Amino acid sequence: MDIAPDTDPAAPADPDLFSYEASPRPVAALAVDYPDGHRVRRHRHRRAQLLYAISGVLVVDTAAGIWVAPPTRGVWVPAWTPHGIRVSGAARVRAVFVEAGAAGRLPAQCCVLSVTPLLRELIVAASAVPADWRLGTRDGRLMLLLLDELRQEPALPLHLPQPAEPRLARICRALARHPGEPAGAADWARRLGVDPKTVHRLFLRHTGMTFGRWRQQARLLAAMERLARGERVLDVALELGYESPSAFAAMFRKATGETPSAYAARGGAAA
Repeated sequence: MDIAPDTDPAAPADPDLFSYEASPRPVAALAVDYPDGHRVRRHRHRRAQLLYAISGVLVVDTAAGIWVAPPTRGVWVPAWTPHGIRVSGAARVRAVFVEAGAAGRLPAQCCVLSVTPLLRELIVAASAVPADWRLGTRDGRLMLLLLDELRQEPALPLHLPQPAEPRLARICRALARHPGEPAGAADWARRLGVDPKTVHRLFLRHTGMTFGRWRQQARLLAAMERLARGERVLDVALELGYESPSAFAAMFRKATGETPSAYAARGGAAA
């Protein structure tokens, strides 16, 4: 199924995916570059898909939630899952399409996968391989190794659940739009006319997270997008509600394993 085109007439045309979806081979890959802010409307594919950006940050949204992937991560989207895409920073996107049953132990739900240096190079090389590659050739061996590497990558928690419960959805939409909003669970309880315990109970029941954990995750994902666009660490920290850059850096490092400045510098070098 083709990706629906973006409404911006200056945006690059989205690729024709027929040859990748209909390939007789179990895996195929393509390359497409998008400018900062490019959006692809919600669509779906017959094959499962790994979306990876060599540079920039990918934001993939589904009915179940939002997944964010910087250049060390990829987003796994199972077959027939409706999803939209947004990019932050100039994004060099590589998409790997995998036929059902081509490899065991692949995720059954959307998730973020770690992209090791080896997997990164395999994805980049695979995007130059024709969709009708032949078994027993160099291209064939490369593509089969790519499948092996996909099976080994663990899921990572760069995910923001989007609940359907109306009261909770109202809170989450507001926090996603303004992640630096200082209002806490008690403030939202007053706005909704419920007990604060109800807010906490709703978050745990419908997202699997506490209110504070969901808000922190929203801030983390917003920070990753903004840093990918080249915004200063100090500005990002303050706009997201942190009292100091050091508090922001501690949160960011705990969640991603690196400091905001190192993340921003690596993203800039990749771009």
